[in-house]
Amino acid sequence: MLLIDFMLSPKTQKSDGVLTRPPAPSRETPITLEEQPISSPASSCVEHPTPVSQSVRSRCLPWLASIVYPLARFAVLPIYFRRVEISGREHFPKTGPVIIAATHRSRWDALMVPCAVGQDITGRILRFMVTVDEIKGIQGWFIRRLGGFPINTRQPAIAALRHSIDLLQQGEALVIFPEGNIYRQAAPLKPGLARLALQAEASQPNLNVQIVPITIQYSKPLVPWRSAVKIHVHMPLSAADYSSDHPKQGAKRLTADLERSLRGCCQ
Repeated sequence: MLLIDFMLSPKTQKSDGVLTRPPAPSRETPITLEEQPISSPASSCVEHPTPVSQSVRSRCLPWLASIVYPLARFAVLPIYFRRVEISGREHFPKTGPVIIAATHRSRWDALMVPCAVGQDITGRILRFMVTVDEIKGIQGWFIRRLGGFPINTRQPAIAALRHSIDLLQQGEALVIFPEGNIYRQAAPLKPGLARLALQAEASQPNLNVQIVPITIQYSKPLVPWRSAVKIHVHMPLSAADYSSDHPKQGAKRLTADLERSLRGCCQ
């Protein structure tokens, strides 16, 4: 029941095809990911850097992930879904920094991504960039110990973005939903993921950040009991292929290519 409650929050409301949550007050330092010369993660993330009073940390307990993800794969998902099809796992990089860019159609996506490329499948621990609204209560306890860390999407803080770049510099796999929220149908991608990838690539020579698109398609939009799901892992995009462009143009081109991959057929 804990996993079901974790995925199905009653606080989610539907509005114009997008699921939104009530705004929550935040004390995080506001920033903008506007065009800047890329010299360091901090200077490239903000127009006017301001001191950060809070640091962002995350950790993943491998023993907890080794229990939760197999439990979801072999018990929770088979009970709720009549079929879960996964293809393209061979495209997932075995080593090096990876940004997993997945479509976001349901709260179930947080289990679908590990089901496709999680620790018990690829041997790689997944780190999740999660909205601050999710890091609460028992759900928040599990998220933080399964590699999740909070970011305020309305007012992103320098510390959260710096932590994301630190993880990539350490060769971690970072999960981001580039549409920015749950949409029942395809929505335009936010440019933040591409800017983050290029900033990380510029922060360290030959880092070679790979962006892996993952398409998640449910048979029914509201994902009712016994619906089906298809998950496809696409060929990765290399941030280095876009780093020679002007930062703004490189991010725009990377976002467009990522969107084309995510909108492609799962077959």
